[in-house]
Amino acid sequence: MFKYIGDIVKGTGTQLRSLVMVFGHGFRKRDTLQYPEEAVYLPPRYRGRIVLTRDPDGEERCVACNLCAVACPVGCISLQKAETEDGRWYPDFFRINFSRCIFCGLCEGEACPTTAIQLTPDFEMAEFKRQDLVYEKEDLLISGPGKNPDYNFYRVAGMAVAGKPKGAAQNEAEPINVKSLLP
Repeated sequence: MFKYIGDIVKGTGTQLRSLVMVFGHGFRKRDTLQYPEEAVYLPPRYRGRIVLTRDPDGEERCVACNLCAVACPVGCISLQKAETEDGRWYPDFFRINFSRCIFCGLCEGEACPTTAIQLTPDFEMAEFKRQDLVYEKEDLLISGPGKNPDYNFYRVAGMAVAGKPKGAAQNEAEPINVKSLLP
């Protein structure tokens, strides 16, 4: 009999505790956001949609070195190298299959020597057909330099600027003769 009354008191206490908890949560700030109207907070290092950036001069940064495709763990990046008259490489086509991409960031942080590939905080990529998630170079190229506005790979790499020998461009030194023993 005392066990029965103890169970009733315990059950009533549990119910009252639940009611107090529900009542208390009614006055707290809600965690739910009305998504399209209210902006979602994204951390500063959020990895979203991949873009291809341009140099400060407006040319493509990608030199088609294929390191991003090799570093990709799921193999969603494919590209083909082409060469201009002055010897610079560029991707003839550059394709990313976002239906396979896991947004790991290895193509951006670990592989790309020119900072051409960059992950942006854009996450709205929903499509009705899976084929529409395959982005071509024209879809990926943006007009700006992205996260590194002053970086130009060809100025750092020592590639000759069209019409000027190595070391003759602005802010360049003469190349070092590595076959000479003299300092």
